[in-house]
Amino acid sequence: MHTNEDLERIAEKRREWEETALAKMRPRDEEFTTISGIPLKDVYTPEDVSGVDYLTDLGFPGEYPFTRGAYPPMNRGRPWTVRQVVGVGTAQETNLRHKFVANQGQTGMSNDFDVPTCIGLDSDHPLALGEVGRVGVAIDSLADMEALYDGIPLEGANHSFTINHPTPAILSMFVALAEKQGVPLEKLVGTTQNDPLKECFAMKMFSFPPRSSVKLLGDTWEYAAQRLPRWNITNLCGYPTRDSGGTSWHELGLTFASAVEYFEEALKRGMKVDAIAPQISFLWYVHIDLLEEIAKFRAARRVWAKLLKERYGAKDPRSWRLRMHAQTGGGSYTFQQPENNIVRGTIGGLAAALGGVQSMAIACYDEALSIPSEKAHRLSIRTQQIIRHESGIAGVVDPFAGSYFMEWLTNEVEERTWKVMEDVAAKGGMAKCVETGYLDKMLTHEAYKSTQAIQNKQKIVVGVNEYVSEEEEEEPEIFRVTEETEKTQLANLKKLKAERSSQQVRKALDGLRTVAERGDNVMPSCVEAAKVYATEGEILGVLREVYGEFKPPSIF
Repeated sequence: MHTNEDLERIAEKRREWEETALAKMRPRDEEFTTISGIPLKDVYTPEDVSGVDYLTDLGFPGEYPFTRGAYPPMNRGRPWTVRQVVGVGTAQETNLRHKFVANQGQTGMSNDFDVPTCIGLDSDHPLALGEVGRVGVAIDSLADMEALYDGIPLEGANHSFTINHPTPAILSMFVALAEKQGVPLEKLVGTTQNDPLKECFAMKMFSFPPRSSVKLLGDTWEYAAQRLPRWNITNLCGYPTRDSGGTSWHELGLTFASAVEYFEEALKRGMKVDAIAPQISFLWYVHIDLLEEIAKFRAARRVWAKLLKERYGAKDPRSWRLRMHAQTGGGSYTFQQPENNIVRGTIGGLAAALGGVQSMAIACYDEALSIPSEKAHRLSIRTQQIIRHESGIAGVVDPFAGSYFMEWLTNEVEERTWKVMEDVAAKGGMAKCVETGYLDKMLTHEAYKSTQAIQNKQKIVVGVNEYVSEEEEEEPEIFRVTEETEKTQLANLKKLKAERSSQQVRKALDGLRTVAERGDNVMPSCVEAAKVYATEGEILGVLREVYGEFKPPSIF
């Protein structure tokens, strides 16, 4: 701890340095900022962190406020989970890709879905034409879930589903599969993303209006609390907020503001915070700014700990602990000179590991061009393995702690995050801000500023606005979903509808409608519908009839 006299001497010396040594060398730019736009000074000293109290603001890893890590040993104990996102074509094709990446060393299973599945439409819906299996796996029914997990044990694995508004249907299919195989639900370990509000303002893959989507989220939380004790009921996701133009503090602030909205719904139902919070995990974006991203992860843990302890009065230390998965940002990748993305992914992977994540995916270098090829998937896994085993960074917990700059930047990101949350609260909460279009306007403004910075070369993107190749670039190996994939999926769906019991499906859907109209928890009825092979589109169709569909507000 520096005394006031120490700080005065440092300040005096810094002024002398600025007027003499620094003045002789003009910086190459007039202003330096982080990628999110935080202005940076030339150098940071104890002056900038004079208010930091080690035990109060940092503490030790695994202890409140968790700035330095969610667990005491971090990567010295159990290294982060390698969880590359997989989803391509039909369930059968995705099953084969899962087995491939598992053989390459992946330690967690993560499913990405195609657009029709993400918005609750069956593959044979007219609006699904041309989109089936294109950017993820098509899942229409329990039959597809069975094919997805053919030869892959449910027990002993960690499963992740990047699904939001259709969570009641997709989670029900997974539960139905487990029950059909005789796997006890209490042994299922995994995560449903299940963060519906951000779908309405950032990801734009929605079905239900904001308030209805929060009600259905509450249903899944209640069901999981009763039946799925080891399941992460929600994976709060800041990723699309960042890809939509948001800064690091928008990513954190809007995600935590959504958590507040969800908690209020749960508390209204009589659920206890300490029964919910330990089953919530997070998914963050990893941008290219190494130091800002490390600071963001550190700030995120501290904000969450304070929110749960101080606002919600959580008593269980597990409630204060923020557990996170991170994925390098696909939006920061370029289709020009795609091999450059290997470097971008490596930088992002380093930031995630140094920032203390529990699980990681490095976006494949061909992501700006296509669904990843097997070669690209293998390279992303190898990148994580090299970071873990060869870089040396996994041997020390939170190695940047104590850096004047890192502690200042962590504080700065935290302060800006709280301001975003306060702004949302003052405007009526997240659901209200989605309904009015306030969040769309905010992110559109930020995206415009970022685009302008690239166009004006205030921000250099290698291979795009500088260091552009004059010769024709050689196209890398590209994976493409063929038309045959869609034909196969449609044929399978047609066969299913012909062979299942129409009477059982009709009865199950009628029962679901009755429960939904009463305002009761829909999850048990969704599971019953899934068991008789009702499709996702049929289940979501009934819920849309009762709860409505979201119509985004006009913001221009």
